[in-house]
Amino acid sequence: MATLWNKGTDATRVVEAFTVGSDRILDLQLAKYDIQGSLVHIRMLESIGLLESAERQRLSAELEKILATVEDGSFRLEEDVEDIHSQVELLLTRALGDAGKKIHAGRSRNDQVLVDIKLFLKDELLQLREQVRMLFAQLQDLSERHRETLLPGYTHGQVAMPSSFGLWFGAYAEALVDDMYQLGGAYRVADRNPLGSAAGYGSSFPLDRKMTTELLGFASPVYNSVAAQLQRGKAERAVASAIGAVALTLNKFAADCCLYMGSNFGFIRFPDELTTGSSIMPHKKNPDVWEIIRGRCNRILAVENEVSMLCSNLPHGYHRDFQLLKEILFPALESMHICLNMTCYMLEHIEVREDILKDPRYAYLFTVEEVNRRTLAGTPFRDAYRQVGAEVNAGTFRYAGGDPATLKASDLGHTHAGSLGNLCNQEIAALMDAAAQW
Repeated sequence: MATLWNKGTDATRVVEAFTVGSDRILDLQLAKYDIQGSLVHIRMLESIGLLESAERQRLSAELEKILATVEDGSFRLEEDVEDIHSQVELLLTRALGDAGKKIHAGRSRNDQVLVDIKLFLKDELLQLREQVRMLFAQLQDLSERHRETLLPGYTHGQVAMPSSFGLWFGAYAEALVDDMYQLGGAYRVADRNPLGSAAGYGSSFPLDRKMTTELLGFASPVYNSVAAQLQRGKAERAVASAIGAVALTLNKFAADCCLYMGSNFGFIRFPDELTTGSSIMPHKKNPDVWEIIRGRCNRILAVENEVSMLCSNLPHGYHRDFQLLKEILFPALESMHICLNMTCYMLEHIEVREDILKDPRYAYLFTVEEVNRRTLAGTPFRDAYRQVGAEVNAGTFRYAGGDPATLKASDLGHTHAGSLGNLCNQEIAALMDAAAQW
């Protein structure tokens, strides 16, 4: 197997297979970023006199050709090549001879892969930002569209107080604002340039790290070369935490949808083609999509802990353990994209039931409303509470504020910020706009 670090003696095939693991497959996701890093690195090498201008131009042209194969999907790692870095250098050397061997001057595989991963994570986070904003807009639209439709609210799994579909959809929209803050925090952790830290102790070449930082679009370098290697796992953990926050929001929403689709609730429904049947019960319409979203998000929630455990108890500097981070995080990111896309797709087809409160099981949904109505009329709150409680126990309670079956959210007189009659969706949208500025 072709390796950049080969000193003339080959490891056994068994050791190679074990240590390389899934890297050859996962590295294909880093190919574009590895080439971007190399293009910038050789520009810097030219600027400090380690490459002739003509050499840099030939290398750049060849790197652009390789990049084109990445973009059209034809790029592959050859059978005996260990990773993306080795493959790119091999292709350059075949095409340009000794000039191809010069691209590694002033860097190590350690800072090279760190650059690749950070550029990859930044792109992933930017894609997630747009997906979250799309879902946010969809939830806010549904919140406005169904702001008047009442929905039973539950605490401890018991019927509690009136809610609304406007409040329900809007709640998950605002939850995404908090998740966006975490995505932004992860982006800032990833947005620092390790290139030039080499194996962790810098280089005797006069590298221009400011130049590479600007050309690669990083906010700043990781100045201390040892600190650059200490970041191994930190960016991954920050991203894992951020996608875990999004996953928790989607997980709870999926759980709600599974519950609300159930025959004992029947609050929402989806077209038959978005549900699945039973092999034995012909009436079943199972919420399989939401169950898979719920399950996938539970798995994503475990990723932060797995990253943390992998990176703990390691002294500073590079260790091969870090290679396994890709196996943990890359599939989780792909799953996060899928879950966001599927949630948006399902919400395009959601149908909301508007006559839920006709059901007599919700007769006590308005006890708090009645207590408050009597309190506003002059009865002390604790007395009004006891009166309504006694009526419930006697089976004589009736809400005096109107027929629950025909009430709308605006009939209940909830006016404070964030309540049934004052959803504050515009204010929440402004929060999201601010949270997404990174």
